[in-house]
Amino acid sequence: MLSNRQLFLSHIAQTSPAPMLLELVRAEGIYLYDTQDKAYIDLISGFAVSNIGHSHPKVLEAVRAQTERYMHLMVYGEVVQTPQVVYAKALTDHLPKHLNTVYFTNSGAEATEGAMKLAKRVTGRSQFVHFKNSYHGSTQGALSVMGDEYFKQSFRPLLPDILMLDYNNREQLSAISERTAAVLIDPIQAESGATVPSSEFMESLRERCTATGALLIMDEAQTGFGRTGKLWGFQHFDCEPDILMLAKAIGGGMPLGAFIASQEHMRTFTENPVLGHITTFGGHPVSCASGLAAFNVLFEENLIASVESKGQLFESLLSQNQHIKSFRRKGLMMALEFETAELNQKIVHQCVKNGLVTDWFLFAPHSLRICPPLTISSTQIEVACLLLLKSIAEITN
Repeated sequence: MLSNRQLFLSHIAQTSPAPMLLELVRAEGIYLYDTQDKAYIDLISGFAVSNIGHSHPKVLEAVRAQTERYMHLMVYGEVVQTPQVVYAKALTDHLPKHLNTVYFTNSGAEATEGAMKLAKRVTGRSQFVHFKNSYHGSTQGALSVMGDEYFKQSFRPLLPDILMLDYNNREQLSAISERTAAVLIDPIQAESGATVPSSEFMESLRERCTATGALLIMDEAQTGFGRTGKLWGFQHFDCEPDILMLAKAIGGGMPLGAFIASQEHMRTFTENPVLGHITTFGGHPVSCASGLAAFNVLFEENLIASVESKGQLFESLLSQNQHIKSFRRKGLMMALEFETAELNQKIVHQCVKNGLVTDWFLFAPHSLRICPPLTISSTQIEVACLLLLKSIAEITN
């Protein structure tokens, strides 16, 4: 009989030549457990998904309760579903007044596709501006605004009329024009290794979009839900988006994404043509129930208040290591830069051997990713850092 690992390699589509092949059977809090019940500290939160940790009892209860009421009913938007409307109200209560209408999707990439369609419909324009080393998903439209040619070259032709600028470069913002439908940006760029832009750049970007009539789309898939020390990453700047994209932590561990805009903008999807954007499973009731429970936990447990101090503790324990060339951070979104990508990969794999799950960044393979659940305690941070420093020492000595 074939093992699960053999079945995985035989029947699950592989996206890399050397998968980690951890066979995990349960998760709780900040820990993942394999078939031998070995515990691993999760320092990446399933790529910023599990912001409140794994298997939170309030999320599990919300999922159980919703599955007992109903799961799928019919195509999104046709019937009033309580989990959708209550979660949409909760999200918009914590956003600027013009961001008052939510379109739920299945994922972040779908949120990108919907946001781009909305921008074209609202402005009547076709050009999109994005930034080098940006990542907004891997579907055709999202791939068109990916800021790295390596990942795009094998799938061309992609969308035309795309312009890439350098992130955090104010001088290049003049390229945004009356032809531009929208500009897509991460308020803190994740996949370049936690790159934080200047306030001046973000404010100039907002001014340029306003002056030209281009919509500003912010991708908060990784920066949202308290990850940076504020509920939303854009709150670090005097710069509000016209369209906000959410994913990852929005579902509390269930698949969910969203793009949020004004009701005036969203109404352009209702006619000419009718059903301007549709989805079968976007805003699934169980996903919305899970996401709402996780969203409420952020406030009930006051998790965001301690994010910055926890990030500072990581920085104080790690940044002085001689092999770490730089330490970049915003809240609990962190990147540890090493001399080479090869060295970083060895350290990542050594961490796994030592019971610590980390990873690298798409456009910064020489940097190690740390974005743990916001629930991680000071004691757990100290243990995680000891294991990380041990792993670095074992590889470099």
